Amino acid sequence: MAKKNYKKLKGTVGIYQNIATKHYLAEKKIKGKNHNATFKTLYEAKEWRKNFDGISFNQNSDELNSSYATLKEVWETMQRDHFPTLATSTKMIWTRRYKLLELIEHLPMDKITPSKITSWVNHWVAEFSNEEYQANRGQAGRCNLNNELNMFVTIFNWYKDSEKYEKEALFLTNPVKKKHRTLGFIKPVPDKKKQIDLEDAFLFFEYLQPLYKSIAMLQFYCAARIGEIAGLQWSNIDIKNRRMLIKHTVIWDSHKVFLELKPFPKNKEPRPVFITDEILELLKQREAFRELGCDYVFHVEGKPINYGTVLVNYKGAQRKSGVPYSGTHILRHGMAKLARQVGGGLDAVIAMTGHKDIKLADHYSKCDEDDQREFSEKIMKHIRKSRTGKGQETASFANVVSLTHYKNGTSN
Repeated sequence: MAKKNYKKLKGTVGIYQNIATKHYLAEKKIKGKNHNATFKTLYEAKEWRKNFDGISFNQNSDELNSSYATLKEVWETMQRDHFPTLATSTKMIWTRRYKLLELIEHLPMDKITPSKITSWVNHWVAEFSNEEYQANRGQAGRCNLNNELNMFVTIFNWYKDSEKYEKEALFLTNPVKKKHRTLGFIKPVPDKKKQIDLEDAFLFFEYLQPLYKSIAMLQFYCAARIGEIAGLQWSNIDIKNRRMLIKHTVIWDSHKVFLELKPFPKNKEPRPVFITDEILELLKQREAFRELGCDYVFHVEGKPINYGTVLVNYKGAQRKSGVPYSGTHILRHGMAKLARQVGGGLDAVIAMTGHKDIKLADHYSKCDEDDQREFSEKIMKHIRKSRTGKGQETASFANVVSLTHYKNGTSN
């Protein structure tokens, strides 16, 4: 069938090339319904023809003529202009989370509507809910699409703020709605205790090798991220004035191997830490391991710590000690909670963790089931004491008549 401004390509089925733009139009008929999409390369058009399953992410005739940038174009521009300002780990995480969005990346931004997002969510929920996927993944199976939805929101917000797209994006609104997070539910997130308590923390320390015990204890005392402790430099430590600066942070690659030392932490602001007697003792222990030309407080023969070795040691100690916690961030969460308990508020948490956002400080230090148990006991103790004062020590069931007597007609 002839198409205006398009020419049929020889040796291909259902693929046409635009005479002016040189873009490719691919068509595919599924269950009696025609679908089409445009691509910049012939390879992409062939791949779409080969793999497209009929989910409604295809472009209609209006979309073919859209003057708006596609999601893919926005993403590529974002990678070029914004990625240089991001941490390496953040770039890797964002790139991984974008993978599912590739299904709709050919759509112009004005055509990514709430209904398109709904179709996209439904597609992936069906994909991750099937028995084969769940059987292969087990506990590691996907629980929801929140990360990918958040990734789209991040891209959309950057698109709205970008000077390059400010005119075309002016009147667009975010198509991701609250309902999409509900629709994206696949299964409950596994229960995981994140805030290690004081007793468990010191039990955990005892099962660590000396180097990693020092790392873990300093991480706990400073409420720090593991990368900040791994990147701690002697040049930022002032023993005389009892002051050290958490200024650098280690970045590891996808293989958990040292990649680079960044000159600033996650929030880009150095954080001063008072050197308590406990921290001073740890630093004095590490002074014996200082090496010429190496400014790292923690190192292995002058080389920076790899995250893989930290994980192996932490996981081993967590398993052997039997503490119900896992990961490296439990120490930061644990100190945040302790700061809130001892300091009595979020100011204490912010002072210890360096968070700028009060919501994050609250998230890190929020009450958990241990607090619920403690408060429940206190409340019940208060109730018992109150009732005892009225001559009623405990509840009695001696005068309670079973309903089964009524049912059987045996009540007197």
